[in-house]
Amino acid sequence: MSDKISLRDAISIGIGGMVGGGIFAVLGLAVSLAKGATPIAFLFAGIIAILTAYSYAKLSNKYPENGGTVRFVHQQFGNSVFAGSINNLLWVSYIVMLALYASAFGSYSAELISITRDKALDVRIFQTSIIVLALLINYLSIKLVSAIESVSVIVKLLILITFVGVGLYGIFSNPENIVQLSPENWESPLLILSGGMVIFVAYEGFELIANSIADLKDKEENTEKAYFGAVGFVVILYILISIVTIGALPFEKIASAQEYVLAKAAEPTLGQLGFTIITITAMISTFSAINATVLGSGRVNYDIAEDKELPQYFCRKFWGKPVGYIITTFLAILLVNLFDLQSISTAGSAGFLLIFAIVNYIGYKKHEELSSNKSIHVFSTILCATAFVTLLVQQFSSNKIGVLSTIGIILTCFIFESIYQKISRKNDKEKLEC
Repeated sequence: MSDKISLRDAISIGIGGMVGGGIFAVLGLAVSLAKGATPIAFLFAGIIAILTAYSYAKLSNKYPENGGTVRFVHQQFGNSVFAGSINNLLWVSYIVMLALYASAFGSYSAELISITRDKALDVRIFQTSIIVLALLINYLSIKLVSAIESVSVIVKLLILITFVGVGLYGIFSNPENIVQLSPENWESPLLILSGGMVIFVAYEGFELIANSIADLKDKEENTEKAYFGAVGFVVILYILISIVTIGALPFEKIASAQEYVLAKAAEPTLGQLGFTIITITAMISTFSAINATVLGSGRVNYDIAEDKELPQYFCRKFWGKPVGYIITTFLAILLVNLFDLQSISTAGSAGFLLIFAIVNYIGYKKHEELSSNKSIHVFSTILCATAFVTLLVQQFSSNKIGVLSTIGIILTCFIFESIYQKISRKNDKEKLEC
């Protein structure tokens, strides 16, 4: 029993997975799309996350084994081309998230520390170096990764809650700041919806809870509490953060500081000290998120290779760790240096919306085994699928590269898996077993 984790630990894993780099990376982007309705955008994205958490909770209770999403997909689709394609998309989505967190780390770091006289170059140096550092840490010590996560969760939550408290006090002290939140400053419903979908990546981390359910005390009683406790807390936190940010800064200042807007929002109340504190918090949070994502993605591609849905080369190890760690970080470095923040965020959100639509569908197909509410699974599936399509359609006019890259990634996963499985069947005897 000593190896079991408590309900509080499981909730902390979920909160830590969500309140990582996402909120620091995409808040400014959300405001640029939804304006005064940004809290509504976060609420809408949060509702999708809560409904999907229902499917995850039911599936985790039924299949409490490490692997989470990968295992759920296999339970429904077996070792098929479709299952392999979706699981490969999950791995690629982790790579996209890694790039997103690195982008946020680079932007915030360059505001605090100058290496060269070129800020754009500084951002590239920081965002590349932090991924490499996280890779080295993961190779040196998994315990160190865990320790960084534990400290980071406490630090960032304390500072963000303080930021919300001080910010709300500032808003109520100066009621004119609330004007920006009024309906006349809201964008169209389609843009509000799009804003919610672009920032959906800020919620995807709750799925990490699935990997800890096997070790959860009283799992039948606590699984749903873990998911809903984590997601519910984060939805409220994000809404409050967006209210404080919009109440603290004019829209034009938010637009000019889009990539480090949370730090800028602390300035009106706390001055340069507030800017510095939030910037450091962002650096700590995104660094811990990068560490955890390198660890998680390395394990995911190993699991996928173990199921013979990726080349068995991914079963190889370098310095005691799956070689997928190195491949993942290399691809993330390429992505973060080739694409802008909005394109990365769109690809990440779209990938997880599609994956979550499929997980909700699996919940629907297995609702009798799960003793769950079929209607919730159906509604969640439709909502995720609709949000996925809406995101791509709305973003196409302003972010063609992001949308085309997203479609290209999805198609590549399916084409690759189809070709790989045909080839691997012919060369079955030559496979390296994991």
